[in-house]
Amino acid sequence: MGAPLWLRQVQLLSGPDDSARRGDALIDADGALMGWGLDMEARASELGIAATEAEGWLLAPTLVDPHSVLEQPWGSQRETLHSLAAAAAASGYGTVALLPWGSPWRDRPGALQGLHWPEPLQLQLWGSFSEAGEEAELAAHLEQLEAGAIGLAGNDVLPPLPLLERGLLLGEMGDRPVLLAPRQADLCHGGFVREGVETLRAGWPPDPHLSESLPLSTLLELVRHRPDRRLILMNLSTAEGVTLLRQAAATAPPPAATVSWWHLLADSGELGASTDGGWRLVPSLGGPNDREALLSGLADGLIGAVAVHHLPLDPEEQLIPLDQRRGGLAGYGPAHGLVLPLLWDELVKRRGWRAEQLWRVLCWGPAELIGQAPPRLQPGSRRWLLFDPGARWWIRDDESLSLAANQPVQAGGSIQGMIRACGLTAPDRWRLAAADCPTG
Repeated sequence: MGAPLWLRQVQLLSGPDDSARRGDALIDADGALMGWGLDMEARASELGIAATEAEGWLLAPTLVDPHSVLEQPWGSQRETLHSLAAAAAASGYGTVALLPWGSPWRDRPGALQGLHWPEPLQLQLWGSFSEAGEEAELAAHLEQLEAGAIGLAGNDVLPPLPLLERGLLLGEMGDRPVLLAPRQADLCHGGFVREGVETLRAGWPPDPHLSESLPLSTLLELVRHRPDRRLILMNLSTAEGVTLLRQAAATAPPPAATVSWWHLLADSGELGASTDGGWRLVPSLGGPNDREALLSGLADGLIGAVAVHHLPLDPEEQLIPLDQRRGGLAGYGPAHGLVLPLLWDELVKRRGWRAEQLWRVLCWGPAELIGQAPPRLQPGSRRWLLFDPGARWWIRDDESLSLAANQPVQAGGSIQGMIRACGLTAPDRWRLAAADCPTG
């Protein structure tokens, strides 16, 4: 248990229908939000709480991750249920939805049991569209949904059209979402960075844009013929994909879509500067035009949610040469979070977004996508985070909470923007003074 906290003149973002405004807030010794508003100064004085000057900091609801991966929840060197919970909480994520990808694959009701996080963290589970993720036979859709699955998800490629059509025709998912990747592996031709001048100069095998645009066209046609099904596009990654989605939106409501956070921050125009795990993704990392198109689609609401899509590798896997390594990137890990600080820097600081716009794609949009009510600041709740855009800190190996070895920013690197406190974590982990910023 810590001490009560009085945040003076903090920026408050309470919910999706509000704008950020400055005011005072009180948090009790257990980390629960006591309240905010005009009377907080008087209340803090009555309780004898010393003020923490929080001008420039933001108090807002915790974030929502619509899809990430945890293949072996127990006894794994990649990630465990416990380590993922700790890393997600430190990153400000109060809700994480796990894909069924795993060993064994989570494709039946029994496989969905036993995966829980302690309150106030929320762990949601996607059911599987196909048996064992092999895209050959349909899994038991209705039984998974009755067991608590939030919807159905495919593998990292589009299921065969006959199987997909059969599952949608049976319609056991009802109005629940079906999350599908617009990707066809046999069209990638062994490439792992999207085709373009930058990729050719760097000497990497190119992944044609067709590997996304062709299956995406199929999905959009299915949406047109099956408007009663909630298809969601997982990890849109190319400019061509954004164009196709925008064209579809001109005549009918388009399907919802997600984008991986790293596709918004990096592109193959920087390939000459680095060969670390940040370049080995599924779907492939795009070029500068792809990144700009994704950012544009996110800004105008065409793409409604940013996913962490945390896919951890263990240290041995990370030692495999880049062109032979399994694709995937860890989004959770460093002690004060990566996704929020880096996206704040890119979208708010560089591109002029408001805090409300960023929370729309990191919190409220993802919540809607997985069928949850939009998170709000609420008295008595611990589902809040306190973000300081101006604090700079240095990543240290001994502070990593995730077991994943494929972090895109390595130890010794610095990050501007820190989650100083979060109701999801113990108060002794909060960093509320300038001296608390870790240094190199």
